[in-house]
Amino acid sequence: MTQRPFLRAFVVPATLCALAFVAALAAVMQYSLRAYVPGSLEPGGFTLANFAALMKPLYARVFLDTVWICFLTALFTLVVGYPLAYALVHARNVALKSVILVIAVTPLFLGEVVRTYSWIVVLGNNGFLNSMLLKAGLIEAPVQFMFTEFGVVTALVHVTLPVMVIMLATALSHIDRDYERAAASLGAGPIRVFVTVTLPLSTPGIIASVTTAFAWTFSAFATPQLIGGGRVNMVANLVYQLGFASFNFPFAASLSVAGLVLTFAVLALMRAAAAPLEKIGPH
Repeated sequence: MTQRPFLRAFVVPATLCALAFVAALAAVMQYSLRAYVPGSLEPGGFTLANFAALMKPLYARVFLDTVWICFLTALFTLVVGYPLAYALVHARNVALKSVILVIAVTPLFLGEVVRTYSWIVVLGNNGFLNSMLLKAGLIEAPVQFMFTEFGVVTALVHVTLPVMVIMLATALSHIDRDYERAAASLGAGPIRVFVTVTLPLSTPGIIASVTTAFAWTFSAFATPQLIGGGRVNMVANLVYQLGFASFNFPFAASLSVAGLVLTFAVLALMRAAAAPLEKIGPH
């Protein structure tokens, strides 16, 4: 029997973390089924009114906006991240590889608040982007980038990009280069090799990175809070407003539970829709 001297050292902490995670989820679920007592931090008796209230247009709209923003973020992150990942894997110059890697992963080493404030400097009415557009004569007055869906998605793409690039680069690095060489030897040009060989074989990596980016973005708080300025709300912002501004912890908990269920449901639908495409990947 193979000896695993470190197995217990890893299993025990992992088990404790899993138990703590389950206990936290159970506590949130329990709160979501309790009544809100105005003026008191203690919840009332058990009720399903919190989940019934989620069907109101105000809250339903926030859930739909969250799904839409997550979808746009995942899509644009893929558009930006795939070329970076491709260049990272196929670049022959070591210095160029290092530059691409640094550009791609630098956001991971910055706090979320720091990244968000940097985008406020860029997107503000007197920010870098508007200043450049005004100097170039392309606009006559500052464009409103802040407090818009465009600004929130742009900042979220920056946050999500490192994860997307790392996952795509891993998928691309596992593609056998002999397939590309075989296509080239049969007369296919670089573009056709990419479209007919590289892109289809990287489909599993694309699916995995897009679903991860979607789930990663669903819980975003600081970015929509600061860039959106209350005009672009996501589920996490609504949970904060109800839980810490109104002290309606039961309803905030029900929003959290509904958001978790919605995330799993959307990811399951994406997985089912992408299942036929995964068969294209290498075997």
